[in-house]
Amino acid sequence: METENKKILLVEDDPNFGTVLKDYLMMNDYNVTHAKNGMEGFEKFKKDDFDLCILDVMMPYKDGFTLAKEIREKNADVPIIFLTAKAMKEDVLKGYKVGADDYLNKPFDSEVLLMKIKAIIQRKATDTIADSKLFDFQIGNFHLNSKLRFLTYNGGTPDKLSPKENELLRLLALHKNDLMPRELALTKIWRDDNYFTSRSMDVYIAKLRKYLSKDDGVEIINIHGEGFRLVVKSEVDN
Repeated sequence: METENKKILLVEDDPNFGTVLKDYLMMNDYNVTHAKNGMEGFEKFKKDDFDLCILDVMMPYKDGFTLAKEIREKNADVPIIFLTAKAMKEDVLKGYKVGADDYLNKPFDSEVLLMKIKAIIQRKATDTIADSKLFDFQIGNFHLNSKLRFLTYNGGTPDKLSPKENELLRLLALHKNDLMPRELALTKIWRDDNYFTSRSMDVYIAKLRKYLSKDDGVEIINIHGEGFRLVVKSEVDN
């Protein structure tokens, strides 16, 4: 996943730690804005668009929880990671209640923070794709109208897909020639990611492969342990 140009708001009142963390994130290709307290952090947030916010909990003038509430009022979707020197359960729960995506206790491994940032930004990106308003798709010689649940081959009589067949093919089409993560489909369509829903999805993948078998140039490939890829060979070759 590309991290370059992803913008992070870092709100940390410890000047030494804040500077070191900012430099570390910038070394890993993030564009970082550092604010030294909650009031300054909110002013900077209002003036720019950020892909993720990292907020210290204990700060003068305005603590991280208050700042997170204000950020959430302006943007319900921007990911928030809290940093705290206290590992109290009450604080962790309070953080999640005000909209935290994750929590890190100081001191923490900087590589763990990097992995959390990448995972959260990737998840938000796939959620955005899945929530897109696109409903019409050309898949090789097939046309999918996901509002009517019609899959038509070469302008012929359309097949009426079941609701889950339709939603699954739509997600695959949104990720055409790219990876559709298995967990994305399970959480968006089945609302759960467990052994039984995973096996159910495999059954629906098999059904979709049967529909798509009319076109030799269209294929659903299993990416082991990751998900599926709807490949339209003519588009890949080009």
